[in-house]
Parts: sequence; C-alpha cells; structure tokens
Amino acid sequence: MGLKILVVDGNLARVNQLNQSLGGSPSGEGYVAALHLLDPDIDATIVHPADDGPDCLPFGIALTDFDGIAWTGSALNAYADEPAVANQLPLARACVESGVPVFGSCWGMQIVAQALGGEVRPCEKGREIGIGREILVNEAGETHPLFAGRSTCFSAMTVHMDEVWAVPEGAVILAGNRHSAVQAFALETSKYRFWGVQYHPEYSLAELAAIFRRYGQRLIDAGLFADQAALDAMADDWFTLHNDTGRRDLAWKYGIGEDTLYASSRLTELSNWLTYLVRPYVASRG
Repeated sequence: MGLKILVVDGNLARVNQLNQSLGGSPSGEGYVAALHLLDPDIDATIVHPADDGPDCLPFGIALTDFDGIAWTGSALNAYADEPAVANQLPLARACVESGVPVFGSCWGMQIVAQALGGEVRPCEKGREIGIGREILVNEAGETHPLFAGRSTCFSAMTVHMDEVWAVPEGAVILAGNRHSAVQAFALETSKYRFWGVQYHPEYSLAELAAIFRRYGQRLIDAGLFADQAALDAMADDWFTLHNDTGRRDLAWKYGIGEDTLYASSRLTELSNWLTYLVRPYVASRG
C-alpha cells in the first residue's frame, strides 16, 4: 500500500483556475503530479482551506491518518487580514502539532512560520521569480538530510514577493541567498517534523511559464520584462524547453542548469523528505 499524503492547496480556486487556463496546473494537482514522479503509488488527498475553511478534511478523516502532509505555494500573503489566510493559520498549526511529517513549499513555509510565532513580511528586495540563484546551504544545512545530494550552492524554481523574516522558536535556518536570508528552515523536536523551503521543488519550467503569464503586467511594471512581447517570448521558450530538455540553446540563453532543468534534481528536497522523514515516521508507527 502506498504512502498516504495530504496535499494542502493554499491557493484560492479562482487563482488555480486562471493558472490552469494559462498552461499551468492547480497547485494541489501539480504537487501530486510531482510526488508521483518520485513514487507513483502515493495515495494523495487534496484539500482547499483557502475556500473551504480550516475544517476541510474529508468527513471522518484526521491529520494523523496520513503519513505526510505537503503544503503548496499560494498567491496569498500570510500576514494579510482576510478569510482565505485566516482559514489556513489554525490548520497550519494543527498539521505541525499533529506530529505528522510536514513539508512546506514557499507559502507552505510562510504560513507555518506565521502560525507558529514567526513573522512573514514583504521582501525588501522585491519579487524573486523564475530561477532562484546562489542558494547557499549553511553549516547547519550541510549535515541536514533535507539537502542530501545537493551541492552547497544551487539554483531552484521560485516565485515570491514575501519572505520569512523571523522563524518560529526552535526552528533552524538551513539555507539562504542574496535575495532572502531564509530559503529553508527545519522545525524538529520530539514531536514536530517540519521542513520548509522558500522555493518550489515541485515546479517545472512549464509551471513557471504559466505564472509569468498570470502575473503579466505586474512583472512588466516591476521592470522584469520590457513589454508583453518580451514576457510572452520567454514564457514560450520555457514551455519549449520543458517539452524538450535537449534544447541547449534555450537552457544557455536563460542560464538554466541541471539543478532546475531535470526533475531528478529539482525534486531533491521532496525526495529527501519522503526518504528521511516520511518513511521513517511510517516505520516508527509499525
């Protein structure tokens, strides 16, 4: 029987629908697809607390019925006073306090930080989108299983306007870069089993291309693209490279290396989570 993984989709339904219309995936479905690349037998359940509220689990199902919990990204802001955020804060706390291994990508890390006494703020350096460069694993991260198989400096798929400013008490920062000092942290106690990253190991080039199109004019206004034609050209190129990773010309043009081009490398942190946190947890329960 496969691992039972709860995938918490942090996005609103309307954002997921827009992303899908532009060639991407709803956050939850995209996360499940990434997990299935690592283990096709994973039995995944997706919930949508942004729309459905914190009591979004199927009737009769508890958090402890799962072997692992994965939180997706989201276009929301963890510090915002709005129902879609308020819906997720108690669930984030409950997930970590359940003792079940939890992995958070971007929003997933931010909402857990906010829920457990940390702080999330807008990025001082503005938006980081596309390829997150020069993510440096610190001394604590060098020996942490989250980064097993990673070099101490790597790139990753990313898109965020907010960052974790202060981690929860007891959390250990594992990596950062010039854009955001907290690119990964772990909160591990006798009961808590949380790993989080600011980037998106579950994303493909196609997913980022769809996000370029979804953000559109905001990226142009931020000076990241000269105009809509430039944005569309880059999105088209990323879709092409996603479908044909042998296009060395496009990989060179955008500085896309093996750590982001190939799923076997992109998914390193999720693979390590399953190997070093989820499966040992399952074994410990007998």
